[in-house]
Amino acid sequence: MVLLFSCESDDINRNPFIPDVSFRFDLNLNLPLYNDLNIIGSPIYVDNAGVGVRGAFVMRTGPSDQFVAWEANCPNQAPNNCSTMVLEGQNASCPCDDYEYNLFFGQLLNPPQDGSRFFNLKPYRAVLAGNSVIISN
Repeated sequence: MVLLFSCESDDINRNPFIPDVSFRFDLNLNLPLYNDLNIIGSPIYVDNAGVGVRGAFVMRTGPSDQFVAWEANCPNQAPNNCSTMVLEGQNASCPCDDYEYNLFFGQLLNPPQDGSRFFNLKPYRAVLAGNSVIISN
């Protein structure tokens, strides 16, 4: 009886716009391309083929091994010609709908006022291993 009531589906919270893709990509912190990841709050955009749907934003959020990675496709848009977000300091914005997202927490900063449903940024794993940050899904 307990099993019947303790199981729930997270389908209602699942983003229908961004497909799940499997990937793993290493960012070597010794390379100049990823130098900004040595500074807290200085995000980079990784647009290598096979990384997420439209690439990923990666940022160090604290000392030592604290990193976040987010899908770069607008979370409230299906992948299309305007759905790749752009970096704006420690935020990312979507040119399709003018939504802006905080890269520390992945939250939408300017939610719709009409009560319509919206999604925050899609997170990826970001783990420090030696001198590399490994991002994956």
